[in-house]
Amino acid sequence: MEAHKKWDLISISSIPLTMTLANSMLIPVLPAMQKALGITSFQASLIITAYAAVAILFIPIAGYLSDKFSRKAVILPGLILVSLAGVGAGLAALLLDKAYMYILIARLIQGLGSAGCFPVVLPLVGDLFKKDKDVSSGLGLVETANTFGKVVSPILGSALAIWAWYIPFFAIPIFSLISFVLVLFLVKSPAKDKEQAPQTSLKKFMKAIVALLRMKGKWLYGIFAIGGISMFIIFGSLFYLSETLEIRGVKPIVKGLVLAIPLACLCIVSFLSGKWIGQNKQIMKWTSFIGLALSTAVLLTLGLMKWEQTLWIVLLLSVASAGIGAALPSMDALITEGIDKKQRGTVTSLYSSMRFIGVAVGPPISALLMRGSMSTLFLVVAATGLVATLITAFAIRPGHRLN
Repeated sequence: MEAHKKWDLISISSIPLTMTLANSMLIPVLPAMQKALGITSFQASLIITAYAAVAILFIPIAGYLSDKFSRKAVILPGLILVSLAGVGAGLAALLLDKAYMYILIARLIQGLGSAGCFPVVLPLVGDLFKKDKDVSSGLGLVETANTFGKVVSPILGSALAIWAWYIPFFAIPIFSLISFVLVLFLVKSPAKDKEQAPQTSLKKFMKAIVALLRMKGKWLYGIFAIGGISMFIIFGSLFYLSETLEIRGVKPIVKGLVLAIPLACLCIVSFLSGKWIGQNKQIMKWTSFIGLALSTAVLLTLGLMKWEQTLWIVLLLSVASAGIGAALPSMDALITEGIDKKQRGTVTSLYSSMRFIGVAVGPPISALLMRGSMSTLFLVVAATGLVATLITAFAIRPGHRLN
């Protein structure tokens, strides 16, 4: 990897870390919010969903703007918006009696800010490096930062909530502003050459994207689906585990530590996978296939098992998370390295939108399925994992070129 760009990459990696904390940090606090605000578990899950749902709509616009202007010109305002909305949510919770709707509105605004942050990171990494190997390694670090945020967030969220349940809202602006400073001063946007000149016409640009999707749609749609399903599995499982630990009376800090175990497995395997895959697209495919197949098998076991000991649930979810961690860096690398720089921001933003759909639907669907049984929940989740595994096997075909 180019040594002089390490600080750029470290600064960029702070963005997915911050965006993950802005969402996942609230998962262990949802039961406390539910009690404090007098809402149902489904309504509490919408605090997570609102953040992701609005991002889904605006991520493609952010991707287009980052292609037309620059990555930093989109990322920096997004981080400011995330900070302001975090303060707004915290003040609503602190000062208002019926704060739920105001918190949802603040989370929607925060999601709008996040649309210009993490989704633009992937093409920015692709822009910084010339060698595919360096791009894969950089994307592995970004995905690791993302998953590390998921590891730290339940512990941090639980610890902050000991003071008051709304304190995590006030913590989000602190992390966002740190990331803002790092990106502003340490990330140097690559200069655009003539071949990478921005499209002057939105209509012309959209025609080029439609043509690209027609030409490479089979594998692109496959990666989009795999990204969405992976996030659905992770956030659906986390929501279930958080609610289960709350019902069983686990103390807040212990609860955060337990939630961090599956996410730590996700983080470690994601980092190792990013190092392992290099620029070999065949390895990317089969690493993803094995990881997703393992995750599906474990989730099916959870759906069929007749006992509900916390230890077994946590261990099996850890293995399932590790399987997802093996697949994500490969999906990031395939979609980033397989798209021309002129369209990379828009296409990777579509991929990020699909991932955010998984984040958005995971908690509320889990809340609804949990009304039935644990088996119902995990059989449904395992079925989605099987779909992702089959897509990897039949839609991602590097040996026939990605087209």
